[in-house]
Amino acid sequence: MTSVSNARPRSRDRALVAPTATVEDGARVGPGAQVWDQTVVRSGAQVGDGTILGRGVYVGPGARIGERCKVQNQALVYEPAVLGDGVFIGPAVVLTNDTYPRAVTTDGRRKGAEDWEPVGVTIEEGASVGARAVCVAPVRIGRWASVGAGSVVTRDVPAHALVVGSPARRIGWVGRSGVPLVSDNRDRWICPVTGEVYVEVDGRLEEAR
Repeated sequence: MTSVSNARPRSRDRALVAPTATVEDGARVGPGAQVWDQTVVRSGAQVGDGTILGRGVYVGPGARIGERCKVQNQALVYEPAVLGDGVFIGPAVVLTNDTYPRAVTTDGRRKGAEDWEPVGVTIEEGASVGARAVCVAPVRIGRWASVGAGSVVTRDVPAHALVVGSPARRIGWVGRSGVPLVSDNRDRWICPVTGEVYVEVDGRLEEAR
């Protein structure tokens, strides 16, 4: 019998799946993806090409993760979460799915799937969620936004916003590099890494034309 420590990752349709990971029948894991130790990908879940799921990740049935994402150790992605391409999920992040959680019904019966309606977290392309943050569904995190470590997100986050705290509040803007943007006047914001220029319009950030 081969010990776990010496076991080699197995190939599943050109994805790399660790020996102790569980990818249920009916789940799709795209080419070039990596699924590491003790991670569970439930039936009906989709994991995009080139995405990495770290140790102990849970991906619920029907959850969808895009291409080239990184989901770090112990993150919990409950269905029906949707993650766009290039999303970063830090260690121990939780994406919830129950607005009014209870283990039992009002008559004391243990709740089943028919007794509640899951709601999901949507994270758009390129956004990042820092370690141990909690996103309370239903919320949408916009493209290239950043959620600070330990934050609790209870409302939608605009594209390019930098939010922190509990509940999370916007404290700045970020570009595609993830580095906070610098203001040169009231409405223009510049990425110190790429030089990209953005303008703030009615509380939203847009690329300058």
